[in-house]
Amino acid sequence: MKLYDSSPDGATMIEHMASSLQITLIGYFLGLIIGIPLGILMAWYKPVDMFVRPLFDLLRPIPGIAWIPLMIIFFGIGIMSKAMVIFLSSFIACVVNSYSGIRQTKDVHIWVGKTSGASNWQLLYMIAIPTSIPMILTGVRSALGASWTALVAAELLASTKGLGFMIQQSRGMYRTDIIIAGMIAIGIIGSILTYLISLIEKLILRGAKW
Repeated sequence: MKLYDSSPDGATMIEHMASSLQITLIGYFLGLIIGIPLGILMAWYKPVDMFVRPLFDLLRPIPGIAWIPLMIIFFGIGIMSKAMVIFLSSFIACVVNSYSGIRQTKDVHIWVGKTSGASNWQLLYMIAIPTSIPMILTGVRSALGASWTALVAAELLASTKGLGFMIQQSRGMYRTDIIIAGMIAIGIIGSILTYLISLIEKLILRGAKW
């Protein structure tokens, strides 16, 4: 199958790839924007942790794919339902790693900051967050893998466009060529996204050393 050939639903592979990428990036970055700050606040401020943690511990074991039926009921089979599934997968990975990174801040570093007269906010901004960057970036990378996996699963189960949908449509018509092409596209796009995130991670860590 060529990139500009039509799949059984009439759309080209390029159109399905673009749809999958669009939804993935929406849910992924939304998860980063909300998940990282929340994880940091939970780890640093005990009242926030006490209030949020019980709910988060309830949501954490639930795999992203388990949310698909509920999201379909609430939002239908359009972009929003899949974006929400991806958001939850990304969000949980970011919260967990941000929380762990802040918690691993060494006491001696905090002590040095306090003896220098740093406020609680300064300790967080100047010591805890910089030292937790490697762990936070690990969460960013893990969130991408979780997001891409959740997206493909959501498209296989309920969608009107995307690589997963294309594969599911082709299965009913025994178009193994399109199925294999879709699988290869999923693998290639996932690898490219992972490489880009790893490259950004290296640049951030290199800048942090300076």
